[in-house]
Amino acid sequence: MAEEFSLSLAGSRKRLVTDKLAKYGVTTGAILVLTALLLIFVYLLYVVQPIFESADIEKQTTLNVQSQGKTLALGMEEQNEIAYRMTDTGLVEFIALKGESAGSVILQNQLAGNVTAFSQTIPSKGMMVYGFDDGTIQIIHPDFEVSYPNNQRFIEPSVSYPLGESHLTIDESGGEIKNLAFEMSDEQAGIAAVMADGSTVFMALTAEQNMMTEEVTWTQVSTVLPDAPAQVDQILLLPNLRNLYLRSGNRLAIYDISDVDDVSLTSIIDINATGANVTKVRLLTGASSLIVGNDSGEISQWFEVVKDGSRKLTLIREFKAEAGIIDIAPEFFRKGFLTLDEEGYLGIFHTTGDTRLLSEKLSDKPLEAVAISPRANAILVEEPGVLSLYHLDNEHPEVTWSALWQEVWYEGYPEPDYVWQSTSASDEFEPKLSLVPISFGTIKAAFYAMLFAVPIALAGAIYTAYFMSAPVRSIVKPTVELMEALPTVILGFLAGLWLAPIVEENLPGMVMLILGLPIGVLLAAFIWHNLPKSIKQATPEGAHSLILIPVVILVGYAAFSLSTPVEYWLFGGDARKFLTNELGVDFDQRNSLVVGIAMGFAVIPTIYSIAEDAVFSVPKHLTNGSLALGATTWQTLVRVVILTASPGIFSAVMMGLGRAVGETMIVLMATGNTPLMDWSIFQGMRTLAANIAVEMPESEVGSSHYRVLFLAAFVLFVFTFCFNTVAEFVRQRLREKYSSL
Repeated sequence: MAEEFSLSLAGSRKRLVTDKLAKYGVTTGAILVLTALLLIFVYLLYVVQPIFESADIEKQTTLNVQSQGKTLALGMEEQNEIAYRMTDTGLVEFIALKGESAGSVILQNQLAGNVTAFSQTIPSKGMMVYGFDDGTIQIIHPDFEVSYPNNQRFIEPSVSYPLGESHLTIDESGGEIKNLAFEMSDEQAGIAAVMADGSTVFMALTAEQNMMTEEVTWTQVSTVLPDAPAQVDQILLLPNLRNLYLRSGNRLAIYDISDVDDVSLTSIIDINATGANVTKVRLLTGASSLIVGNDSGEISQWFEVVKDGSRKLTLIREFKAEAGIIDIAPEFFRKGFLTLDEEGYLGIFHTTGDTRLLSEKLSDKPLEAVAISPRANAILVEEPGVLSLYHLDNEHPEVTWSALWQEVWYEGYPEPDYVWQSTSASDEFEPKLSLVPISFGTIKAAFYAMLFAVPIALAGAIYTAYFMSAPVRSIVKPTVELMEALPTVILGFLAGLWLAPIVEENLPGMVMLILGLPIGVLLAAFIWHNLPKSIKQATPEGAHSLILIPVVILVGYAAFSLSTPVEYWLFGGDARKFLTNELGVDFDQRNSLVVGIAMGFAVIPTIYSIAEDAVFSVPKHLTNGSLALGATTWQTLVRVVILTASPGIFSAVMMGLGRAVGETMIVLMATGNTPLMDWSIFQGMRTLAANIAVEMPESEVGSSHYRVLFLAAFVLFVFTFCFNTVAEFVRQRLREKYSSL
């Protein structure tokens, strides 16, 4: 007896140790899982956080310089080591900004002639044009050659002449040039000049290359602009040489110069703010927008918008500086710009984000000129006799709350819209980083997948658990659960390359199949109900569902067989064209219907398995008690079994929804990945997960695009977290409500 007691005590201690190990192991695992989730959350925030930092400047160098004339243009090369100044005396000088020689003049170049006018191209071109009192012009370009002698960077400045070092004559009579503008591409250039007699001349130049000598010659054609204003304060020439703007006070005359032999005045508009006067107008990078500064501190953006079949220059958005604007400096490759005002404030703005990023008073003295580095990481400001170099920290100006989640009026668009278009072949591209279309696409894909999967999965789970015989259930349930092992990349491949063409070619048949299956099942049930009892009793219990297999095959065959005749009868032989032309519904081959079916097959096993276990686990005494009290099988199912199993059924649906929201490969391969905001079942979408999978490999590490993709991952994380939290809350409420059954 003592030996048996000792063995029993040893067994109890062993079980106690095992229980404690299991308890601590499960607890430790749960803590590690929560810690991993928290670390993912923290890392996503760590990567995303920099895009919401505000702009900041820090003074690096102040240099005393000898000023020879008024500065007309100021700039620097991309390493921020050498600056250049263009003055109204025709002097071009290069000044060292860093090193032992900081503040000294490295190179000077004096242009011949008496300067009467000056202009510069858009920043990315970097060319300047001088006009002289003899009716000639000279075009110059500051160049910087980088070499590495003894493994040290050496930058050598120089001045080049894109159209030759000799002056180019605009006015044969030798009249003085009062104002001018210049733009140039590889094969053509344009010059507009206001002459001493008040006429405005436009000259178009075309490059021709000698095939033998490879020498380039420029042919020129000139014309006088009709109805030009008597007083021209500014000339703005678009790089594509299609439009020319003449500003006279607060009015802007717009000319069509696409055909130099037929130049015409298209419109005249007022561009000033209410109660203010225009002081400065500059082209934003890309030359699609005008930035207009006023003496009241109001700044406005204008670009052409298609209205009533024609393009009209339209006021898009407005900004506010501290005082009247005296200078505007656009960035080289982004949609941002700097301003100097009358009270010595430097303003930094960005048009896409519709924000003033910085407003800081730099000096009590009047500021003369401002320039931004090509890499947008430094600012050069000139005061009388002083050059100040500032480091600029403004990495992600285009990413703001409004740009991410609100409608934005992008250049060239007819109205504000939600758009995701992160990349382009052009350096002057305006990034469109709205998360709304891809978040909408995520919800849309999940909605259609659940619309397909939930009825089938829940109906199958309830029937399998409650009505099906044990032998049949032992085959059906493992078979359905085995579907979950099928890789989603295979489902996406089949959906994109096999199912999508079938749906497109048999669209009426697909519609008839969707409508015909429920009708066919109900008709089969009606026929079965009216069969003789001898036939029904001969069928094994729980195997009635097998009768529906030939019904499904027959309905499917009939739908696809009748697809072509119905298409010719009702839709003129082309259902897709009928949808587009008659109903105005666009049709994409890889659309939401295809995604819903493919993702539905991926989600069905998850919902089915959990829901079937929940229904099958309902205690038998509840079912037997209900039947014993006179309830029918269906009454017992609806009022007892489903209510008791409702927490598990709801969990199954939410687990399926979570998988649908996070699905990547099926959406990636079965849709056109177009970020549209349209509930149409015949159009595709782009989801958060698919967008990350497509664009993350090509994004530059640390760029705005890169960090916004991490923000998209964070949004997806929040989506699933919210869904799971709500699911758990509802499940607990259902358990509390029906636990007493």
